[in-house]
Amino acid sequence: MEVSGTVVLICAAAGLMVGSFLNVCIHRIPRHESLVWPASHCTACDRRLAWFENVPIVSWLALGGRCRTCGAGISAMYPLVEGATAVVFAGGVAVYGLTPLLGVRLAFASALVVLFAIDLRHQILPDVITLPGIVAGFAASWLLPPGWLSSLMGIVAGYVGLLLVAQLYVWVRREEGLGGGDLKMLAMIGAFLGWPLMILTLVLASCAGSIIGVALMASGRGGMKTALPFGTFLAVGALAAAVVGEPILAWYLSLY
Repeated sequence: MEVSGTVVLICAAAGLMVGSFLNVCIHRIPRHESLVWPASHCTACDRRLAWFENVPIVSWLALGGRCRTCGAGISAMYPLVEGATAVVFAGGVAVYGLTPLLGVRLAFASALVVLFAIDLRHQILPDVITLPGIVAGFAASWLLPPGWLSSLMGIVAGYVGLLLVAQLYVWVRREEGLGGGDLKMLAMIGAFLGWPLMILTLVLASCAGSIIGVALMASGRGGMKTALPFGTFLAVGALAAAVVGEPILAWYLSLY
């Protein structure tokens, strides 16, 4: 379904606002803080922010990335998350059109953005996102693609498959390689995308993780013990699979 440029711009603007809320989630969820109280404030001096300090991207640029009261630095992660969410929302409506599936995919993508940032910063994947995500993805699959059977298979295969890989790593390396959060996140991806795109996500994430890992070792900034936040790669892989996964699978199957 083709959509007008105006609709794409509206969705991008909505993505900016959603991205602002996702920043709240990224900051507060790992700290087990409320998402609604207190209101947005400087994390250094606790001053409540004025409305004009909460305008996505623009406020960060206008303030030079610093609190106007105490001068404390404001992470560039904030505008990056807002901008990335805007791109995801604009791309989502361009791919899926104004359909019921669009809402499900945008909710899924928003969860991935939060998981990406939290895992990158704290190397954790909170259950408060992944477990409800599994339920939501499976529930939506009864009415929308990928269908409930593929979703169920994606949940089971995602969790059990990665669990076996993690256990094999422990047997070989005698140390933990993947955390339980990675297993639940892949199960959530399977719930939303179904088992074929879940497998593609795992392949893409593993390839990306291997490339980055080798690059870190080659640059001398990492080694075999360097902890790579696999959830960040799963998030990128899942977004790619959701957008271009079907053509990739069709191309691969055409080779046989």
